[in-house]
Amino acid sequence: MTDAERELWRHLRLRQFSGYKFRRQQPIGKYIVDFVCFEKKLIIEVDGSQHSEQADYDLIRDAWLEKEGFRILRFWDNQVLNETDGVKEMIIGALHGPS
Repeated sequence: MTDAERELWRHLRLRQFSGYKFRRQQPIGKYIVDFVCFEKKLIIEVDGSQHSEQADYDLIRDAWLEKEGFRILRFWDNQVLNETDGVKEMIIGALHGPS
């Protein structure tokens, strides 16, 4: 895991978000997602600079995951590390918003 993924996992683990369980590095179909809450079908991806070079892959992957009923939140590493409270608020909003 990257530093940003470790930081976010510190907040996601142990049902710290309203009791919702997250798993990390979870396979879904032929893809592996950074974090997922199966109960809410919410995927959280933490992207570093390498993701700007694989935008086409991410589009195909995201389309397949969305077709399977998942919602995806993407954050840049620097967002997780420098704007942690804002990232957490967005996750809480997604968990409590419409599925």
